[in-house]
Amino acid sequence: MKNNLKNHTRELLLAVSIVVLVLLVGMRAPVFITGASLGNLLTDSTLLIILALAQMLIIVTRGIDLSMASNLALSGMAAALLASKNPDLPLVVIMLAAAAIGLVLGLVNGYLIGYLELPAIVVTLGTMSVYRGLVFVLSGGAWVSSHQMPEAFIAFPLTRLFGITYLVWIAAAAILVAWYVAFHSRFGRDLFAIGNAPSSARYVGIPMANRLFWTYGLAGLVSGICGYLWVARYAVAYTEIAYGFEFTVIAACVIGGISIAGGTGTVIGAVLGALFLAVIGNALPVVKVSPFWQSALTGIVILAAVLINARDRKNAGRQILPLHLSSRTTGHAGGTA
Repeated sequence: MKNNLKNHTRELLLAVSIVVLVLLVGMRAPVFITGASLGNLLTDSTLLIILALAQMLIIVTRGIDLSMASNLALSGMAAALLASKNPDLPLVVIMLAAAAIGLVLGLVNGYLIGYLELPAIVVTLGTMSVYRGLVFVLSGGAWVSSHQMPEAFIAFPLTRLFGITYLVWIAAAAILVAWYVAFHSRFGRDLFAIGNAPSSARYVGIPMANRLFWTYGLAGLVSGICGYLWVARYAVAYTEIAYGFEFTVIAACVIGGISIAGGTGTVIGAVLGALFLAVIGNALPVVKVSPFWQSALTGIVILAAVLINARDRKNAGRQILPLHLSSRTTGHAGGTA
């Protein structure tokens, strides 16, 4: 109960911080708080939100996926090449191809981590480099530019339904799916159990290898879909697509209160963390702040979030200790009597 209250308090403070930051920047540059500008901000944040939700499910198991951006790049490049060489191919086929490639790449991680029990950070660091190298191999180092892509391929992400872009609708659907999976399905409850106490989870019969296999597979699937959306959104595919973006995704999760130690995290926290970084990324250039300070500020926020998470875990440990000692003391006194 107390942990839930802490999570809600942190999320509320983060939401307030986002609003205050937007208003402060708006006072400096009024154009930032116009409807069009805020709409662009929301659209720009969607891919980060979607990827952060997938990363959240991994982090709660005490894992991490450093290969998401490389997976995105490879899937996106494959989608762009497929579309450029087959302009009459239905868009849904291209999207399914990108999703399938991402799924396979994610399942490779899941097999190595879940069934072979290799460390997640080592596995995904390795596959990050492999997948990024395959982007160059697949493309031959060449770019796929907008004039090589079919019009429908490029238009889809920013097409509007009821005045809202498809990217925002897709992000909204991802939030609902992540919320259901994480908190209203046995699969999601098992992930939190694995993160909280792996030994206990194995003891009670949770199929840990299977759960990790499909969790990393799901992250790969999401990365593949985002690969197409990224390439179509920016109308270009090249070898360094989303280079380093995996760290931004992890930062969004940490800022949103998802503990790297596992077992703790919420969907709304991941969304707010992503929105916070999106606001920083869009606001600082508006007020003419150097990109160096943008990176430095993001790093400071990450460190602050890590310190808060560490303090909360330490306090939780201290709360358990007196209860344990108290029960031992009572038992000893009873025996003496």
